[in-house]
Amino acid sequence: MQIFAARSARREIVRIMIPVKGYAARSATSALAPFAFERRDLRSKDVLIEILYCGICHSDLHVVRNEWGRSNYPLVPGHEIVGKVIDKGRRARRFKKSDLVAVGCYVDSCRKCSNCKGGLQQYCTGGLVLTYNSYEKDGKTRTQGGYSTKIVVDEDYVLKVPANLPLENTAPLLCAGITTYSPLRYWKVGKGHNVAVLGLGGLGHMAVKFASAFGAKVTVLSGSPNKQRDAKRMGAADFVLTSDTDKTQRLSNRFDFIVDTVSAEHDLDFYLSLLRTNGVMICVGLPSGEEQLSPFNLVVGRRSIAGSLLGGLPETQEMLNYCGRNAIAADVEVIPIQQVNHAYNRMLRSDVRYRFVIDLGSLK
Repeated sequence: MQIFAARSARREIVRIMIPVKGYAARSATSALAPFAFERRDLRSKDVLIEILYCGICHSDLHVVRNEWGRSNYPLVPGHEIVGKVIDKGRRARRFKKSDLVAVGCYVDSCRKCSNCKGGLQQYCTGGLVLTYNSYEKDGKTRTQGGYSTKIVVDEDYVLKVPANLPLENTAPLLCAGITTYSPLRYWKVGKGHNVAVLGLGGLGHMAVKFASAFGAKVTVLSGSPNKQRDAKRMGAADFVLTSDTDKTQRLSNRFDFIVDTVSAEHDLDFYLSLLRTNGVMICVGLPSGEEQLSPFNLVVGRRSIAGSLLGGLPETQEMLNYCGRNAIAADVEVIPIQQVNHAYNRMLRSDVRYRFVIDLGSLK
């Protein structure tokens, strides 16, 4: 009996892993390619999600190419995830099977620091667990992202998708959407404000949609002349080419806020000069290099430069609900995963309107 019990106990400890198909980078210079791996078995409060769509964020490219350092390979990117619950742990109560859900840029946090307790999990000081290229709380299990068929996530870090939003257009809201929604809400941007959005890409086009929906007058500053019609369709009142030196200089002291979405090197000092007294430049783009900044344009106009990272779980759900009520979603190009490397090359050329989204049905 003792031997049987010991064997039974050992059997209970053995965990059945969940096989998953994905695409991974195996080095900073390799193309993304098919990759089979395993997810952990369901813990008591986990949900197993069949991934239907995953957006391609520019930060995916930065991490795949190790442009920010600390990339670990093989690496499955993707943190703009929409899918369907197909199984859950015995204590999971928030969702039922077949519910449509979303997962953003992180899948766990310390839950104990003041930021976590205040619903600002994105600023967790006790150890934020990113959706990919991170480690779970055991410090050993690496996270892999949404360029894959399934993912296992604690239900507390899973979000509800409004029923009226198209799933493929919803996926980018989990990064591009909340990254721009959060600072606009924090600085209470709305009616009576002049707002410039620098860059009309994945982040920028969502910033235009939100800022105009909140009642601000929006000007798009872009290097792409063929995006003017899109900018106006999304709610912008004006469009200025950044290469038009005369016109951009005439914008001096014009804006209450500039939402800087650019992920390439650019002249911060020049754009700061476009702010009014007490104006704020909000940086949400993440260039891979080091930007230069002189204090002069801050001092002469009591201007500020600030940054903002994602949103907490409550605010992200608030954003999704707002989008559902107001029919706001991302403009996307849906691709099969087999085209992901081509999509990366196009993204580098800013040749996307305005977010690539992978249809994971192509990986079945």
